[in-house]
Amino acid sequence: MDEWQLLSRAALSQGWPYHSCITLLGLLAGSFLNVVVYRLPMAIGRAEGKSKDTFNLCFPASHCPACKHALRYWQNIPLLSWVILQGRCHYCHGAISPSYPLTEGFCAAGFLALALMLPDPATLFATLILFWFLLALSLIDLATYLLPDSLTLPLLWIGLLVHSVSGKVPLQDAVYGAAAGYLALWLLYWAVKAITGKEGMGYGDFKLLAALGAWVGWQMLPRLCILAALTGMIFALVSKGRNQMTKQIPFGPSLASAGLLVYVSQQSESVWLMFQ
Repeated sequence: MDEWQLLSRAALSQGWPYHSCITLLGLLAGSFLNVVVYRLPMAIGRAEGKSKDTFNLCFPASHCPACKHALRYWQNIPLLSWVILQGRCHYCHGAISPSYPLTEGFCAAGFLALALMLPDPATLFATLILFWFLLALSLIDLATYLLPDSLTLPLLWIGLLVHSVSGKVPLQDAVYGAAAGYLALWLLYWAVKAITGKEGMGYGDFKLLAALGAWVGWQMLPRLCILAALTGMIFALVSKGRNQMTKQIPFGPSLASAGLLVYVSQQSESVWLMFQ
């Protein structure tokens, strides 16, 4: 029996009610993700004196960005409300960005895919947390070139906590992974700056790799960095091909995708064998 058959049999053993609940949870997580991606950079800008917006994650209530009218509960149903409203505000009829349903749908699809790959509920729960944080960081980095400490640092501590309980990665290796992850990019940053006089990346990238090191352990960091570099090169080539090449290419999404792939491969023997 090959790896795909093993994976399929383990996934199907959970049944459709279980996977339906995970998908619904993904939609709800995606809805909150939209709030975080939109409001957290504003809150950071206000704290740094760069913005006068009064937004935080809780206030004001969800509303139309154009007419500012507060939304009713049924207008906040993930994905479905956008379809019912046909992509337009119920009050001012202004267009609602498709990024909202796309984020919710992608988050739900990610949750379901992970549930199919990771039958063990405890392992799945930890991985869903990692996925949500990495998706939030990726979307914020793509939009603003920020990797907020309010996401990277909790992600690091959650990774250490997970391994203090699960033991799948020795806690000592997780701590070394966090330290090595930060130090590796810190040294690269200063080497590039000394040679070229330019900043090749931001400090948020250091902290994200430190957080990922806490999740995967120091032994997996070389593989993670190689995957991230390859992903970053593909992203740069695609951007260049579309004439969208900018002075900066966010590295956070590349680190995030590589980190998630490495962590999932550690948790699932079938997934691990596929990448050998």
